[in-house]
Amino acid sequence: MTNKRKSKWGKAILFFIMLIPAFIAVFPLAALLLASFKPSTELMRFGLNVYPQFELWSLDNYIYLFTDGNIYFHWFKNSLIISLFSTILALIFSSMVGYSLAMYRFRGQNVILFLVLLIMMIPFEIMMLPLFRMMIELGAVNTYTGVILPMIVHPLTIFFFRQFALGLPDDLMDAARIDGCSEYGIFARIMVPLMKPAYGAMGILLALFSWNNFLWPLVVLRTKEMLTLPIGLAGLLTPYGNNYDILIAGSVLTVLPIIILFIFAQKYFISSLTAGAIKG
Repeated sequence: MTNKRKSKWGKAILFFIMLIPAFIAVFPLAALLLASFKPSTELMRFGLNVYPQFELWSLDNYIYLFTDGNIYFHWFKNSLIISLFSTILALIFSSMVGYSLAMYRFRGQNVILFLVLLIMMIPFEIMMLPLFRMMIELGAVNTYTGVILPMIVHPLTIFFFRQFALGLPDDLMDAARIDGCSEYGIFARIMVPLMKPAYGAMGILLALFSWNNFLWPLVVLRTKEMLTLPIGLAGLLTPYGNNYDILIAGSVLTVLPIIILFIFAQKYFISSLTAGAIKG
């Protein structure tokens, strides 16, 4: 057997091996999509499955979502606004802190880094009560600000940007200073373009976290119109399960923005994972 034929067999075997995790990842999404077109009676009888059963398909579940007082639009809008501002602000502030910890030397630097790592180890549930007390004093309960404000600086994001910035060349900073560029100009004009892979990767992760965040919005938000998608859809569940069809249809639409985001930002996500893998 020639080396060329061995290579083809190796690629074929690797392809079929990779099909297994791909199938495991796609199966729940396919079952969810097919179930969104079926009535709740079928879901209660047979559960989620990948049998199409085209004779049972209808758009009633989706029509109900968009006609029941437009409440789904409110939930979708709230989740979109909170996720957008939380992600953008977290990227801005966390990248600035991480960049500063990596590229500058100042007194107390190690203490700040230690505190960042320490906060990463503390469960959010422990900090939730003092954060909620703070939101009450700021008058931010049941507002977008109350949900967004505690999320604009992530310790994990700070650490990620610090590690990424450690691989940036110091010579560019020295050259920019010689040309008269300010420190903020160096960061905005030179370092930010170099950190695009880090922004892309963390943008996906932060948006995914904010979009799926359930606990903190549940604590802060009060009225039905201010709820986010995870809380609103969870409220559709009843002990009798008569809203599972609506819940599944809403879940399918909820997944779409994250899929679209990943499609447009995947090249930055992949490049950030491979950054530093090859030296020289």
